[in-house]
Amino acid sequence: MKRRYDSILETIGRTPVVRLSAMSPSGVNLFVKLESRNPGGSVKDRLALAIIEDAERSGALRPGQTVVEATSGNTGIALAMVCARKGYPLVVVMAENFSVERRRLMRFLGARVVLTPASLKGSGMMQKAAELAAAHGWFLCRQFENPANPDVHARTTAPEILEAFPDISLDYFVAGCGTGGTVAGVSRVIRALRPGTRIVVCEPDNAPVLRGGSFQPRSGNGAPAGSHPSFRPHPMQGWTPDFVPKITESAAAGGFIDKIVPVNGRDAMQASRDLARKEGIFTGITGGATVAGALSLARTVPPGSNILCILPDTGERYQSTPLFADIATDMTEEELEISRSTQSARFDVPPPAAVPPPGPPGRGDAAMLFDDEAREFVNEAVTDSANPVVMFSLEWCEFCWSLRRLFARYGIPYRSVDLDSMQYQHRDFGGRVRAALAAKTGIATIPQVFVGGELIGGCTDVIEAVRAGKLLPRLARLGVGVRDGAGMDPRTFLPAWLQPR
Repeated sequence: MKRRYDSILETIGRTPVVRLSAMSPSGVNLFVKLESRNPGGSVKDRLALAIIEDAERSGALRPGQTVVEATSGNTGIALAMVCARKGYPLVVVMAENFSVERRRLMRFLGARVVLTPASLKGSGMMQKAAELAAAHGWFLCRQFENPANPDVHARTTAPEILEAFPDISLDYFVAGCGTGGTVAGVSRVIRALRPGTRIVVCEPDNAPVLRGGSFQPRSGNGAPAGSHPSFRPHPMQGWTPDFVPKITESAAAGGFIDKIVPVNGRDAMQASRDLARKEGIFTGITGGATVAGALSLARTVPPGSNILCILPDTGERYQSTPLFADIATDMTEEELEISRSTQSARFDVPPPAAVPPPGPPGRGDAAMLFDDEAREFVNEAVTDSANPVVMFSLEWCEFCWSLRRLFARYGIPYRSVDLDSMQYQHRDFGGRVRAALAAKTGIATIPQVFVGGELIGGCTDVIEAVRAGKLLPRLARLGVGVRDGAGMDPRTFLPAWLQPR
């Protein structure tokens, strides 16, 4: 591999294959290919780059044209990365029931995310993406039908797999079925070069869209025309939409799938947890589901068999899903017991009395001038009629950021005096202002918010004043216009560990 790259896109692919030691059944070698090692965190990085570059070559995508696609998230994240690097605006259409981390990752990368009702399932978000493309002249990726999808796996993923098994047999290749691109592309090459390898596809046990064998109606361009009758909701985000993708159907019809293994959602999540705790491998529900399917397969194969699974992504984008439902945010009883085993830094023991900070150097007129300067600064700031809302804050304090987000949501203009910023470091002016502020209010904590010269208090005081319906009318009387926040609980702006439960 190169040591230096000219673009993040050059780092896509060449992901490692790792043998599982703790989880491999006796007599069977179980390997995983870690697609989370792609720069966007999933196997979909390959697809996204391939579709965009194929469209560039064909002229289907023009410079500066907006790209649009329907996705459960991983393709959207990958497209957001590729489009950011190449300079294309991106609109992602995603059903509302997929994890919120995915939306935030895409938006962080510069994409716009349009949500569709969960009741309309995957076919609903596809219809919306197609409508948007037609209405605005955008380029629609069509990942479920686009031949560039399986082609990139035939060109990159399959050779990487074969390179990892130069001296031993590859008896089984196991993957889940999302768009079908990985299965179709890899199986095409492996069928030709390793005809003894059996191709195994996993799908949710309660949504047997492949095992059921029912006909999938399609529109003229190969897109599904409605939901498959065997579809049921399942936890494997990115697997088995409510239709059989055209790419998957073609692979099955071409004889590229040897076996379909049903996987239970609970088994998928347990396998994901076991991968983390027994192998140190962090993957999502679909990665766990693939391994769960492979473990089921392993009970039926001859001794000495080598099985390779694709782990499509990282577990970080599943934190708001049932995969993390039992993962505590606060300390457990066992962790509290560990904390109590020594004396310092405990929540159940009062902290030692604070030692007051040293005052300004010297006792002469210069020191008094510095104190007068700080007191005058505080008084001028809180009585400034041009800025009726002033917050004395720290640049990176999470309570200060909570109030910044609340003020932004309500459209409240304010002055932020960030006492630890470079602006106030000369002669420790920020520290002296904080001391003068504490002397004025009797409160040592930050932030402190004043409205019209009157102290409202800290973060929770401001939030409770909004919640009680007191702060916004006071701002209106001062001529400060605010946006309506009807129906919104201002406590949602508190740090996550203080959110009401």
